[in-house]
Amino acid sequence: MAFTLPSLPYSHDALAASGMCQETLELHHGKHHQAYVTALNGFVEKNAALQGKTLDEIVLMSYGKPDMAGVFNNAGQHWNHNLFWPCMKPNGGGAMPGRLEAKIAADFGSVDAFKEAFKQAGITQFGSGWAWLVVGRDGKLATVKTPNGSNPVAEGTGTPILGVDVWEHSYYLDFRNRRPDYLTNFLEKLVNWEYVDSLLAKA
Repeated sequence: MAFTLPSLPYSHDALAASGMCQETLELHHGKHHQAYVTALNGFVEKNAALQGKTLDEIVLMSYGKPDMAGVFNNAGQHWNHNLFWPCMKPNGGGAMPGRLEAKIAADFGSVDAFKEAFKQAGITQFGSGWAWLVVGRDGKLATVKTPNGSNPVAEGTGTPILGVDVWEHSYYLDFRNRRPDYLTNFLEKLVNWEYVDSLLAKA
């Protein structure tokens, strides 16, 4: 069965007041993410070994294989965006659910220390990529970054519970080249902490 573009959990103009304009969402979701889905379906159609596999299975089986780089790039980006969209909500940011806040404070020292570490992961990812909050194998929260379409699932660095896209198409219309401002705005005005907390509970 073909992979499909997921619907956004909000309208294209719903995040405008929080720093992500309608045009950004229309281009990012409707054009960029759709292109990854379309390309991935093309690869699956031509490769019997991929048919019937879940997205997670395709990400894992194609990671680190030069002959499957195209498959991995598009499968990874589809996976990443599927997590990214629900990690945001209108009028996001603000206070975290108690369990999440306590876990972050325990593992990073404070919420502010976590936010700084998360922003630094995004700022220091050279070129295109992602910054993540993950539950590591030791059960502790950590921030990591990945290049291009890669993610912590593929790299084995943990279970992602928050991800932010730092490809330029994520922020250029709203923040031009000011990636640090985009990341600050993401944490303070866009993050759906309730969703992050729900992923923490599952992890």
